[in-house]
Amino acid sequence: MTKQSSTGTCSFCGDTFGKRAMAKHVQTCKRRQTASSVGKGKPRPTKIFHLVVEGRYAPEYWMHLEAPAADTLQMLDQFLRNAWLECCGHLSAFTIEGERYAVQPMNDFFSGLREKSMNFPLSRVLNPGLKFRHEYDFGSTTELALKVVSEREGEYRGKDVQVLARNHAPEILCQLCDKPAVAICTQCIYEDEGWLCEEHAEEHECGEEMLLPVVNSPRVGVCGYAGEGTSWG
Repeated sequence: MTKQSSTGTCSFCGDTFGKRAMAKHVQTCKRRQTASSVGKGKPRPTKIFHLVVEGRYAPEYWMHLEAPAADTLQMLDQFLRNAWLECCGHLSAFTIEGERYAVQPMNDFFSGLREKSMNFPLSRVLNPGLKFRHEYDFGSTTELALKVVSEREGEYRGKDVQVLARNHAPEILCQLCDKPAVAICTQCIYEDEGWLCEEHAEEHECGEEMLLPVVNSPRVGVCGYAGEGTSWG
Protein backbone atom coordinates (compact mmCIF):
# COMPACT_ATOMS: atom_id res chain seq x y z
CA MET A 1 0.00 0.00 0.00
CA THR A 2 1.23 3.50 -0.86
CA LYS A 3 1.26 6.30 1.68
CA GLN A 4 1.18 9.48 -0.37
CA SER A 5 4.11 11.81 0.15
CA SER A 6 3.16 15.47 0.22
CA THR A 7 6.65 16.75 0.94
CA GLY A 8 9.76 17.35 -1.12
CA THR A 9 13.18 19.00 -1.08
CA CYS A 10 14.20 22.32 -2.61
CA SER A 11 17.24 21.81 -4.86
CA PHE A 12 18.78 25.11 -3.74
CA CYS A 13 18.43 25.34 0.05
CA GLY A 14 17.72 21.67 0.81
CA ASP A 15 14.72 22.52 2.99
CA THR A 16 11.58 20.41 3.07
CA PHE A 17 8.15 21.78 2.19
CA GLY A 18 4.71 20.41 1.46
CA LYS A 19 3.62 19.90 -2.12
CA ARG A 20 1.54 23.08 -2.31
CA ALA A 21 3.92 25.21 -0.26
CA MET A 22 6.83 24.25 -2.51
CA ALA A 23 5.38 26.21 -5.46
CA LYS A 24 5.55 29.41 -3.41
CA HIS A 25 8.89 28.58 -1.84
CA VAL A 26 10.83 28.06 -5.07
CA GLN A 27 9.63 31.47 -6.24
CA THR A 28 11.10 33.19 -3.17
CA CYS A 29 13.98 30.90 -2.10
CA LYS A 30 16.91 33.17 -1.18
CA ARG A 31 19.47 30.54 -2.18
CA ARG A 32 17.88 30.31 -5.60
CA GLN A 33 17.87 34.09 -6.01
CA THR A 34 21.58 34.31 -5.27
CA ALA A 35 22.54 31.23 -7.32
CA SER A 36 24.43 31.81 -10.56
CA SER A 37 22.72 31.08 -13.88
CA VAL A 38 22.33 27.37 -14.43
CA GLY A 39 23.51 25.02 -17.16
CA LYS A 40 26.72 25.01 -19.16
CA GLY A 41 28.22 27.59 -21.47
CA LYS A 42 28.00 31.38 -21.62
CA PRO A 43 25.00 32.83 -19.75
CA ARG A 44 22.40 34.41 -21.97
CA PRO A 45 19.28 36.46 -21.24
CA THR A 46 16.09 34.56 -22.01
CA LYS A 47 12.53 33.91 -20.98
CA ILE A 48 12.33 31.01 -18.50
CA PHE A 49 9.30 28.86 -17.67
CA HIS A 50 8.56 27.42 -14.22
CA LEU A 51 6.71 24.12 -14.66
CA VAL A 52 5.22 21.66 -12.20
CA VAL A 53 4.76 18.06 -13.32
CA GLU A 54 3.12 15.15 -11.50
CA GLY A 55 1.76 11.71 -12.19
CA ARG A 56 -1.74 12.23 -13.58
CA TYR A 57 -3.02 9.25 -11.61
CA ALA A 58 -0.18 9.19 -9.07
CA PRO A 59 0.13 12.81 -7.84
CA GLU A 60 2.39 11.77 -4.97
CA TYR A 61 5.19 11.90 -7.56
CA TRP A 62 5.96 15.48 -8.56
CA MET A 63 8.72 17.87 -9.65
CA HIS A 64 9.13 21.61 -10.08
CA LEU A 65 11.16 22.37 -13.19
CA GLU A 66 12.64 25.36 -14.95
CA ALA A 67 13.29 25.45 -18.69
CA PRO A 68 14.37 28.19 -21.13
CA ALA A 69 11.63 29.20 -23.54
CA ALA A 70 13.88 28.35 -26.51
CA ASP A 71 13.89 24.67 -25.52
CA THR A 72 11.66 22.48 -27.66
CA LEU A 73 8.96 20.08 -26.58
CA GLN A 74 11.31 17.32 -27.69
CA MET A 75 13.90 18.50 -25.14
CA LEU A 76 11.28 18.50 -22.39
CA ASP A 77 10.12 15.05 -23.50
CA GLN A 78 13.70 13.75 -23.32
CA PHE A 79 14.12 15.16 -19.82
CA LEU A 80 10.92 13.47 -18.62
CA ARG A 81 12.07 10.20 -20.16
CA ASN A 82 15.46 10.40 -18.47
CA ALA A 83 14.10 11.41 -15.07
CA TRP A 84 10.98 9.28 -14.79
CA LEU A 85 9.96 7.17 -17.75
CA GLU A 86 12.42 5.58 -20.16
CA CYS A 87 12.46 1.80 -20.21
CA CYS A 88 12.13 0.41 -23.74
CA GLY A 89 12.16 3.35 -26.16
CA HIS A 90 8.36 3.69 -26.34
CA LEU A 91 6.56 6.47 -28.20
CA SER A 92 5.35 9.59 -26.41
CA ALA A 93 3.22 12.68 -26.97
CA PHE A 94 2.11 15.97 -25.42
CA THR A 95 -1.49 17.18 -25.60
CA ILE A 96 -1.66 21.00 -25.42
CA GLU A 97 -4.90 22.93 -25.89
CA GLY A 98 -6.37 20.17 -28.02
CA GLU A 99 -3.28 19.76 -30.21
CA ARG A 100 -1.16 16.61 -30.07
CA TYR A 101 2.63 16.83 -30.41
CA ALA A 102 4.26 13.42 -30.90
CA VAL A 103 7.82 12.14 -30.96
CA GLN A 104 6.84 10.34 -34.19
CA PRO A 105 3.86 12.25 -35.61
CA MET A 106 1.11 10.27 -37.32
CA ASN A 107 -1.72 11.48 -39.54
CA ASP A 108 -4.63 9.19 -40.34
CA PHE A 109 -7.35 10.40 -42.72
CA PHE A 110 -9.87 7.77 -41.63
CA SER A 111 -9.59 8.27 -37.87
CA GLY A 112 -9.04 12.02 -38.11
CA LEU A 113 -5.81 11.76 -36.13
CA ARG A 114 -3.57 14.75 -36.76
CA GLU A 115 -0.31 15.03 -34.86
CA LYS A 116 2.42 17.66 -34.95
CA SER A 117 6.11 17.13 -34.25
CA MET A 118 7.77 18.07 -30.96
CA ASN A 119 10.12 20.50 -32.72
CA PHE A 120 8.25 23.50 -31.36
CA PRO A 121 9.96 25.87 -28.90
CA LEU A 122 8.21 26.12 -25.56
CA SER A 123 7.64 29.83 -26.22
CA ARG A 124 5.32 28.89 -29.12
CA VAL A 125 3.03 26.57 -27.18
CA LEU A 126 3.19 27.48 -23.46
CA ASN A 127 2.03 30.42 -21.37
CA PRO A 128 1.50 31.00 -17.62
CA GLY A 129 -1.44 29.10 -16.14
CA LEU A 130 -1.60 26.60 -19.01
CA LYS A 131 -2.28 22.95 -18.12
CA PHE A 132 -1.26 20.16 -20.46
CA ARG A 133 -0.55 16.42 -20.56
CA HIS A 134 2.25 14.03 -21.46
CA GLU A 135 1.92 10.32 -22.31
CA TYR A 136 4.70 7.77 -22.52
CA ASP A 137 4.13 4.27 -23.96
CA PHE A 138 0.76 3.83 -25.63
CA GLY A 139 0.46 0.24 -24.42
CA SER A 140 1.18 0.47 -20.69
CA THR A 141 0.79 4.23 -20.61
CA THR A 142 2.22 6.50 -17.94
CA GLU A 143 0.44 9.86 -18.01
CA LEU A 144 1.81 13.09 -16.56
CA ALA A 145 -0.05 16.30 -15.79
CA LEU A 146 1.91 19.54 -16.29
CA LYS A 147 1.19 23.19 -15.49
CA VAL A 148 3.04 26.39 -16.35
CA VAL A 149 3.33 28.10 -12.96
CA SER A 150 4.99 31.28 -14.23
CA GLU A 151 7.51 32.80 -16.60
CA ARG A 152 10.36 35.20 -15.92
CA GLU A 153 13.24 36.93 -17.62
CA GLY A 154 16.66 35.71 -16.51
CA GLU A 155 20.00 34.27 -17.54
CA TYR A 156 20.49 30.65 -18.53
CA ARG A 157 23.44 28.56 -19.63
CA GLY A 158 22.87 25.92 -22.28
CA LYS A 159 19.52 24.23 -22.78
CA ASP A 160 19.23 21.93 -19.79
CA VAL A 161 15.97 21.59 -17.88
CA GLN A 162 16.66 22.20 -14.18
CA VAL A 163 14.96 20.47 -11.25
CA LEU A 164 13.91 23.13 -8.72
CA ALA A 165 12.36 20.63 -6.30
CA ARG A 166 11.27 17.02 -6.20
CA ASN A 167 9.05 14.87 -4.02
CA HIS A 168 10.36 12.56 -1.34
CA ALA A 169 9.78 8.92 -2.22
CA PRO A 170 6.36 7.80 -0.96
CA GLU A 171 6.38 5.34 1.91
CA ILE A 172 5.37 1.95 0.53
CA LEU A 173 5.13 -1.04 2.87
CA CYS A 174 5.29 -4.72 2.08
CA GLN A 175 1.81 -6.18 1.69
CA LEU A 176 2.80 -9.07 4.00
CA CYS A 177 4.56 -7.17 6.78
CA ASP A 178 5.41 -3.65 7.94
CA LYS A 179 8.86 -3.48 6.36
CA PRO A 180 9.59 -1.09 3.46
CA ALA A 181 8.79 -2.55 0.05
CA VAL A 182 11.81 -2.88 -2.26
CA ALA A 183 10.16 -4.75 -5.15
CA ILE A 184 6.86 -4.81 -7.01
CA CYS A 185 5.41 -7.77 -8.91
CA THR A 186 4.43 -6.70 -12.42
CA GLN A 187 1.66 -9.32 -12.44
CA CYS A 188 0.14 -8.65 -9.02
CA ILE A 189 0.22 -4.86 -9.45
CA TYR A 190 -2.87 -5.09 -11.67
CA GLU A 191 -4.77 -6.35 -8.63
CA ASP A 192 -3.31 -3.51 -6.51
CA GLU A 193 -1.01 -5.99 -4.78
CA GLY A 194 2.57 -7.21 -5.09
CA TRP A 195 4.51 -4.68 -2.97
CA LEU A 196 7.21 -6.77 -1.28
CA CYS A 197 10.07 -6.35 1.18
CA GLU A 198 13.40 -8.02 0.43
CA GLU A 199 12.53 -11.17 2.38
CA HIS A 200 9.08 -11.70 0.85
CA ALA A 201 10.33 -10.81 -2.65
CA GLU A 202 12.61 -13.86 -2.50
CA GLU A 203 9.64 -16.05 -1.64
CA HIS A 204 7.10 -14.54 -4.05
CA GLU A 205 5.19 -17.18 -6.01
CA CYS A 206 5.22 -15.31 -9.36
CA GLY A 207 9.00 -15.62 -9.53
CA GLU A 208 11.96 -13.25 -9.57
CA GLU A 209 11.57 -12.52 -13.29
CA MET A 210 8.27 -10.75 -12.58
CA LEU A 211 9.77 -8.30 -10.08
CA LEU A 212 10.88 -4.71 -10.56
CA PRO A 213 12.49 -2.37 -7.99
CA VAL A 214 10.45 0.20 -6.10
CA VAL A 215 11.61 3.56 -7.44
CA ASN A 216 10.58 7.19 -6.98
CA SER A 217 8.64 7.53 -10.24
CA PRO A 218 5.01 7.35 -11.41
CA ARG A 219 6.12 4.53 -13.74
CA VAL A 220 7.08 2.27 -10.83
CA GLY A 221 6.15 -1.35 -11.59
CA VAL A 222 5.29 -0.74 -15.26
CA CYS A 223 6.81 -2.55 -18.25
CA GLY A 224 10.56 -2.87 -17.64
CA TYR A 225 11.12 0.42 -15.80
CA ALA A 226 13.82 0.07 -13.15
CA GLY A 227 14.53 3.72 -12.39
CA GLU A 228 17.01 6.28 -13.64
CA GLY A 229 20.42 4.63 -13.91
CA THR A 230 19.21 1.58 -11.97
CA SER A 231 20.05 -2.03 -12.71
CA TRP A 232 17.86 -4.84 -11.42
CA GLY A 233 18.19 -8.55 -11.08
